[in-house]
Amino acid sequence: MSENIKNIIGKVFNDIADAVETGQFGQRVKVGITVLGSEHGVENIIKGAELAQKRNSTIEVVLIGPKVETELKIYEANTEEEQHKRMEELLDSGEIKSAVTMHYTFPLGVSTVGRVITPGKGREMYLATTTGTSSAHRVEGMIKNALYGIITAKAMGIKNPTVGLLNVDGVRQVERALNELKANGYDFSYAETMRSDGGAVMRGNDLLTGTPDVMVTDSLTGNLLMKIFSSYSTGGDYEALGFGYGPGIGEDYERTILILSRASGVPVVANAIEFAGELAKGKVDKISKEEFAKANSAKLQDILKGLKKDNKKESSDEQMEVVAPDKEIVTGSISGVDIMELEDAVIELWKKGIYAESGMGCTGPIVMVNEAKVDLAVEVLTKAGYIAEGSNPC
Repeated sequence: MSENIKNIIGKVFNDIADAVETGQFGQRVKVGITVLGSEHGVENIIKGAELAQKRNSTIEVVLIGPKVETELKIYEANTEEEQHKRMEELLDSGEIKSAVTMHYTFPLGVSTVGRVITPGKGREMYLATTTGTSSAHRVEGMIKNALYGIITAKAMGIKNPTVGLLNVDGVRQVERALNELKANGYDFSYAETMRSDGGAVMRGNDLLTGTPDVMVTDSLTGNLLMKIFSSYSTGGDYEALGFGYGPGIGEDYERTILILSRASGVPVVANAIEFAGELAKGKVDKISKEEFAKANSAKLQDILKGLKKDNKKESSDEQMEVVAPDKEIVTGSISGVDIMELEDAVIELWKKGIYAESGMGCTGPIVMVNEAKVDLAVEVLTKAGYIAEGSNPC
């Protein structure tokens, strides 16, 4: 019996066991997608959703947005804000198991793992990460990104994904930290660069050939790579290849929400929906809990704390003494703050009695404050040098 047939038979028995455990014989995984927000119009999203439904009978695709002509079920919402709120309600209630959307803000600590098809050999590779902010500290963020990529790859059925570290600023610190994590008992496998000097630090050639299963980088570089991989054949205004920017992963983050660019075309929309369905079936939320538990047992938090012990700006006595004001609803966003100074900017506002939180918007890092205090917050951050004179809120 060939190895391939054995794998197929094994998968069938695993699926049967899952069905027995959940009682979901014959039930399809319900995946939602928000309709509003695409630069290519509502029709682009509808066509992608219908294509995903047509070619994948294991999922049920539902739309979240205004009423349109389609055979797909629609949960009505008439603005982008309404559809995101509806999407979250459907996820939290269990009505849908995963969702695909655009222009969605994740909390700090959550970032997305993209999935691309590399042009060199047509191999799939996971980019960790592509949107969101794992941490305001660059090296800490990339260490977390490695974990996020492993979680996503495992949820997609890769039992022992290989990890490569893209040769960007901070990569050697990331490698040292991951080596320490590995020595402490967190088991994972490095990829080996295709270049003759060897090692787990990946070069540009490795991007093209898809050397590792998971390519670790900072999220801004990952975002750029995602756009290139998706639209290098179209001129940039229409993303035609790949599976989108992927699921938001983070410790204790339980919603399975995948991100599309506003430039994503029909093929990517369809692929992202199927990606969302596979992650739900692969129990990405369960795998995330398991991997974080193993990493924390291997002293992940101690390793991360060690990265910051010499960073005076982040750990000064003055900032340690600052207490956050009473929590408020923060729907006002201020952009223009450098990612490396994001948490410092939040603390600066706290000092002035303005409650603030950090986050990641569509165009980069943001400081979030109450709508009524946006102008005052801009004034404070400008005076402190965190944003340029004349900067506007998002």
